[in-house]
Amino acid sequence: MLNDKSILITGGTGSFGKTFVRTVLTLYPDIKRLVVYSRDELKQFEMDQEFSARRYPSIRYFIGDVRDFIRLRRALEGIEIVVHAAALKQVPTAEYNPFECIKTNVLGAQNVIEACLDRDCVRRVVALSTDKAAAPINLYGATKLCSDKLFIAANNIKGARDLQFSAVRYGNVMGSRGSVIPFFLAKRASGVLPITDPEMTRFNITLQEGVNMVLWCIENARGGELFVPKIPSYRITDLAQAIGPQCEHPVIGIRPGEKVHEEMITSSDSYYTVDLGKYFAILPTTGKHSPQHYCDKNGCKMVTPGFAYNSGTNPDFLTVEKLRELIRLHVEPKFTV
Repeated sequence: MLNDKSILITGGTGSFGKTFVRTVLTLYPDIKRLVVYSRDELKQFEMDQEFSARRYPSIRYFIGDVRDFIRLRRALEGIEIVVHAAALKQVPTAEYNPFECIKTNVLGAQNVIEACLDRDCVRRVVALSTDKAAAPINLYGATKLCSDKLFIAANNIKGARDLQFSAVRYGNVMGSRGSVIPFFLAKRASGVLPITDPEMTRFNITLQEGVNMVLWCIENARGGELFVPKIPSYRITDLAQAIGPQCEHPVIGIRPGEKVHEEMITSSDSYYTVDLGKYFAILPTTGKHSPQHYCDKNGCKMVTPGFAYNSGTNPDFLTVEKLRELIRLHVEPKFTV
């Protein structure tokens, strides 16, 4: 699928980016060019220790910010596939520094879109979203919802060219930087794992599952879909029990902009949502084709009107033992209880 192709990933030195690069170089040894676009020279230097151009002649490291349209446009020369993973994603940081988040997550998204439209070589664009973009209550979620809308609407202005914009939305990535599992692992030695709310639940996906979903999207998207995976949830109390059963678990209250349960599909989305089997797809509310036409063409079915996909009502929950197993497999191989 990707052999002899040229790909650029924004935010390529992040948790997702490194796993994406590792997977692509393993599965597609004949890839033509793989450009890691990010703004942190130290992270690029560190990433080059594992994925050096000497060992992988296709890889390139390109310093740049998605806020910089001219630099983006230069980086996209000859690129056929774009994965947009760059974002400011820490909820409290976004609440305190709102316009900085807007400049990266909204204006940066539009820069990516316009730069792709300016390059006739680009054929596929996949943007990463988040469960916090569904019925957002914090600025980070609101900026990602805006970004989603921009990428989906970009299909309206592509003209006759072979260019498709789509997005993927999934929940908490297990082990990603700044997420709760690494935080709990680091705090375990103190004997205290603070719980924000004992009722809190979260969706869970591994980095590899997220990468596999993006690769599937590159191959199967028709343009305009916002794909959502069917993944399990966990209770924050079960996670604390899995990591530190001997620790104290004081309840400290939720942080600004935080939900007790996360959503990926709201009941209002249900009228434009289809079930693809392994994934759901939220279709654009405007366009040439109705959801039923999409189903007839792609062999899928509409979800029930009023359907919602919520981490608290999800029928699939991870047990304490399953959480421990996943942590050992995907986060900390030496993890023991």
